Amino acid sequence: MGRKPDRRRGVARLGELLAAAWLRLKGYRIEARNWRCPQGELDIVARRGGLLIFVEVKTRTSRAAGSPEEAVTAAKRARLVRLAQLYLTRRPGPSPACRFDVIAVDATRFPPRLRHLAGAFRADGRG
Repeated sequence: MGRKPDRRRGVARLGELLAAAWLRLKGYRIEARNWRCPQGELDIVARRGGLLIFVEVKTRTSRAAGSPEEAVTAAKRARLVRLAQLYLTRRPGPSPACRFDVIAVDATRFPPRLRHLAGAFRADGRG
C-alpha cells in the first residue's frame, strides 16, 4: 500500500515543471532537475552560455504564507550555496561562473504567473 500523494509536493513539482519549461523557452539548457544528496536538493541546475545557474523554484497557491520569494530566507539561501558547492565538487571539469536565481510561481490564478529573479542572491551572502 502506497502513501497518499502529498499535495504540497505536487504543487512544488508543478512549479518546477513550469519553471523548467520556461527556462528552456528562454534558451537555458537544463543540466539537472531535483539533484539530491544527503544534505538536500537543488530544484534546477541550468546552463546559459558559460554560466551555470542554480535555480530555486517556489510555488504558492495562496497568499496566506506570503509571496513565493519570501520563502527563500537567509537560511535557505545559505543551504542552497552549500548544496551548489557540493554539486560543483561532483561535476567533472573546472567550475564555471555561477549564479543563483529564484523563480516564483504564483498559482493563485490560472494560468500561473512566473517571475524570474536572475541573480536573486550571491554565494557570499550579499545581494
